Parts: sequence; structure tokens; C-alpha cells
Amino acid sequence: MIDPLSGEHVNERPLATDPPARLPLLPPGMLSDEQREVYDAVRGGPRSGRAPVFRFVDDDGHLLGPFNAMLYSPAVGGPLQELGSALRFQTSFTKREREIATLVVAEHWRSDFEWYAHERVGRRAGLTPGELDALREGRAPMLADVRERVVYEAARQLAAERDLGDALYTEAVATLGRSALVELVTLVGYYAALALQLRVFRAGVPEGEPAPVWKEPGPATEWRERE
Repeated sequence: MIDPLSGEHVNERPLATDPPARLPLLPPGMLSDEQREVYDAVRGGPRSGRAPVFRFVDDDGHLLGPFNAMLYSPAVGGPLQELGSALRFQTSFTKREREIATLVVAEHWRSDFEWYAHERVGRRAGLTPGELDALREGRAPMLADVRERVVYEAARQLAAERDLGDALYTEAVATLGRSALVELVTLVGYYAALALQLRVFRAGVPEGEPAPVWKEPGPATEWRERE
């Protein structure tokens, strides 16, 4: 887009590495009843656990990452956080399988917060440093388990092509089953939706946490270079 006064391409002006967030963090004490329901569901649900592996609440009680955006529209945010909880804690996948698929989406979108959170969850689930490095760099990790390999390949194709070819679809049904494949397609779509929210609202990693180092620029970083 050309600025009529300056003649500059206004969408090509460089941004700072960490652009300011577009949605202010909502203080817990100023939430409506509907927002409070979503807030309590996130904070009191299974994500908290005994020892959360990533920060999704700051020292003042604000929700971070995609969870703050959920508060702005409780009618959407409530079901969305419930879907996320179901996908993370109630599917038929092993923890490793689930995190492999999630990290594929995070890398495809170059989503800093998603990678920050799920790298830590994946490490606890047993993903090795070598496997995590491969996923972050967009390379196929060395997976001996057939189910994990199919989960990786299906998630990669879903993220990149928004579809599954006939051969991979047949292999996924034979290896995972139809129910698990429905779960996998939904998981990829859910984390892609969160990655889009995180990009649009400029929600990065929590303060003091390092952002992931991506191998090369991707779709989630292009807006930093354009504006």
C-alpha cells in the first residue's frame, strides 16, 4: 500500500522485533461474569496441574498468549478453551504424538507462543532435543514409532496443504483409525486458529522468556517485515 503523502510502501516499513500487543491484558478484578467464567475455566482446569510447564498467567493474574484473547469474546472463548482442553487431555493420542502434531503447526506458522509452550510440554512428554530441533527447523525427526511417523506426516501435510492426499489418508486411517484422524484434523485446525489469533493480536512469549529461533522467515513473521 502506497502512502499518498510520503509515497512510501507503508506495509513495508520495518517493525521492532517484538511489536506491541494489540489486546491489552484484562485485569482479573475487572472481568464481567461471562469473562470470569472463561478465566476460571482456564486457571482452574487441567492446564494448571501441579506444576505447569509454561507460563500462561503472569504475576498479576493476567492470562497470557491466546487465553487473554478468549476473554474478549466469552461466547467464543469459552467453547474455544474447552475444545483446546479436550484436544490436549482427552484424545486417543499419546502425549508424544499430540505434541509432535502441535509443534508441526507451531513451526509452520512460526508461532512464538505456541512453540514456547508446547516445546516445554513436548520435552516433558519425552521428545528429545534432537527431535525438537528437527521439528523447529521444519525437518522430519527420526521417529521409529509408526504411529508417530504417520501423525507427523499427516500434520505436516494438513498444515502445508490444508488437505490429505489419498495415499496418506489411507495410511492414516489404517494406522490411527478414523476417530483419531478426526481428532488430528481438529487439532491441526485448532492450533492454526490460535496461531492466527496470536499473530493478529501480536501476542508473543511471556516477558523474560526467549522466543524460538526459526530456521528461516515464515508466514508468522512476515508482518514484522512488511509494516
